[in-house]
Amino acid sequence: MRLIHTTLFLAGALALSACKQGGEPDAAPADAAAGSTPATAPATDPAAPPAMDKPVATAQLQPTQDSTVKGAIRFSVVDGQLRATGDISGLKPDSEHGFHIHEKGDCSAPDGTSAGGHFNPGSSEHGSIDATAHHGGDMPNIKADAQGNARIDGPVASNVNVGKGDAFDIVGRGLIVHADPDDYKTQPTGNAGARLACAVINKAE
Repeated sequence: MRLIHTTLFLAGALALSACKQGGEPDAAPADAAAGSTPATAPATDPAAPPAMDKPVATAQLQPTQDSTVKGAIRFSVVDGQLRATGDISGLKPDSEHGFHIHEKGDCSAPDGTSAGGHFNPGSSEHGSIDATAHHGGDMPNIKADAQGNARIDGPVASNVNVGKGDAFDIVGRGLIVHADPDDYKTQPTGNAGARLACAVINKAE
């Protein structure tokens, strides 16, 4: 009888020991789960250049006879305002030049005169774009650096548009770089001189 009790006691002790050692798998500690690093979206590179505004029109300036001036201009809408940007090369070092939209998109004449006069759909007097009265084609003078290159970034008259197909639409008009600076006073051209480069303004694709 004593042998039976001893055997039952040992069997119970062994069963209890087995439950403690391998009865349930170890659970992951709560702190480990809470401390795991969540997936995050890749950070934006602060050095990346800002996205450029999509151009609404473009113009490829080609030199007139005996000129070396050329360039590429794009017209974009920035904060609701039409703006011209681009680069022009082949100018005299440290020089200043009149820069206008002209009434005709025709660069067939060797001297660029086939582009006609300034684009002036509002029948205004010529003047600075900051003045109350100015042509729709009046824009700020451009300035060349010591290498004869000019970076363009300036406003276009607020009363013109791109793509509306009305009298104020610049698409199909001419773009001219002049030999001299515009004085913004002499009528109707600003005394800007000969035409060094000519382009036709085309609607962007």
